[in-house]
Amino acid sequence: MEGTVIDRLEQRRPDLRFPFPERFAERLTGRRIEGLGRRAKYLLADLDDGAVLIMHLGMSGSFRIEEGPEADPETPGDFHYPRGKALAHDHVVFHLSNGKRVIYNDPRRFGFMDLADRSGIETARHLAGLGIEPVGNEFDGKVLHALFDAKKAPLKAALLDQSLIAGLGNIYVCEALHMSGLSPERSAGSLTAKSADRLAASIREVLAAAIAAGGSSLRDHRQANGELGYFQHSFRVYDREGEPCPKLSCTGVIERKVQSGRSTFFCATCQK
Repeated sequence: MEGTVIDRLEQRRPDLRFPFPERFAERLTGRRIEGLGRRAKYLLADLDDGAVLIMHLGMSGSFRIEEGPEADPETPGDFHYPRGKALAHDHVVFHLSNGKRVIYNDPRRFGFMDLADRSGIETARHLAGLGIEPVGNEFDGKVLHALFDAKKAPLKAALLDQSLIAGLGNIYVCEALHMSGLSPERSAGSLTAKSADRLAASIREVLAAAIAAGGSSLRDHRQANGELGYFQHSFRVYDREGEPCPKLSCTGVIERKVQSGRSTFFCATCQK
């Protein structure tokens, strides 16, 4: 998509999770895509008029690429999985100047698209208030310690607070807490500088391993090219209630409890 012009955009319904912006197709037609990026779980496409197309996949959204004759379903190659070929769920079609069509397919319609000015992107309605990126260069133990200073909320809840750290999910928080030996129930403000360093390093390690494995395929999640992710086969604690703690020399058993409506998996023996 980078460097191409959107020759035509098909908007096949008035809304997804939210209504499309006014004159959405008209405003995108003729625009050149200057670059693609990401903020938290949002995909960003910078356009040549200073606008940014903000896209979120929701629970079941995916993109596929087609080229050749109209509605030719046999040419996407490795770019999509067959579940995304149901035409009834093709809601947005980008017709690009390079002859390709990029199609947004979303059976549940929990995804959405929006437009914002690049100059005010950090205060755009979907991105305003997002915290630091956990895989960014600025994220380390010192920053984490400062973020959690004097906070009484449980450590698990603080890590899931998107206004503090953007994009961390329940699975990877459980995994990082176990790796760092920290209890999900302790107050976030109780972290020492040394513990914060250990936790920040664990978060980076868990995310790097998950990215390398293609993510975690639970229910209908798949990678962008349609393949399954495999990180779920490496879970230390998530969804392993009743199993022995995987840490060497630990005699504990993985427990499950509900915190703020989310399942927390942890070892009470080695996580303090």
